[in-house]
Amino acid sequence: MQNEKNEVIVADNYFTGSKDNLKKWIGHPRFELIRHDVTEPLLVEVDQIYHLACPASPIFYKYNPVKTIKTNVIGTLNMLGLAKRVGARILLTSTSEVYGDPLVHPQPESYWGNVNPIGVRSCYDEGKRVAETLMFDYHRQHGIEIRIARIFNTYGPRMNIDDGRVVSNFIAQALRGEALTVQKPGTQTRSFCYVSDMVDGLMRLMEGDQTGPINIGNPGEFTMVELAETVKELIKPDIEIKMVENTPDDPRQRKPDISKAKEVLGWEPKVKLREGLPLMEEDFRLRLGVSKK
Repeated sequence: MQNEKNEVIVADNYFTGSKDNLKKWIGHPRFELIRHDVTEPLLVEVDQIYHLACPASPIFYKYNPVKTIKTNVIGTLNMLGLAKRVGARILLTSTSEVYGDPLVHPQPESYWGNVNPIGVRSCYDEGKRVAETLMFDYHRQHGIEIRIARIFNTYGPRMNIDDGRVVSNFIAQALRGEALTVQKPGTQTRSFCYVSDMVDGLMRLMEGDQTGPINIGNPGEFTMVELAETVKELIKPDIEIKMVENTPDDPRQRKPDISKAKEVLGWEPKVKLREGLPLMEEDFRLRLGVSKK
């Protein structure tokens, strides 16, 4: 939207999204918002499709696993059908979860993954793997211009406060004065990319000439205990950190190999975790109505 040559249509079924996130643009002459579920066909005239649809938080995708896999399979088929009809380029936001609980570290795009096909997370993991398959099959069979980003953990303002993802969990718990709950053993790692860096990477991928898949994420790796300690130090130094049981198939390690993104997109993240967390804290404070002491 900031580039005045663009007109933007957003389709959202609000399963995890919110109109509040878009209030800045509602009513703008170059912006249109449609309540729509991608599991139903969408008829619009567009040049580019950013196919971001799918709950990405374990709380939401486990709440309705059938809906999640439908979004990944039928939703992706519908978006590819749209791209084929109107001759649009389509970008799929896939996920680092296609690598499952990886036996290779860090994870390069050439790694095929270690995924449980019948686990409680597989509606998301396998759903995204099928979505990637569909993208490449449409590309090979119909010549559709495709782009695939494998997104690693991303955080920032306007995230759903209770979405169950670790950064939003810790910040919300700290602001509410609750203990920070770290899933055992606490040594599992994640890499956190700030949202503005992620958007920059996705736009570069869309505008470039590489199909991907390309990892987009921050290679700075933190254990869950390190993340909890950082949030505690930045927000509420006197808060307790408590260990709780883990969920099944939780990957032990997550760290992107981003050498491909650096080479073909000229992209790497700029915002460090200690810079991004306070920006997210500020947004959460406003929405939770918690003033800074």
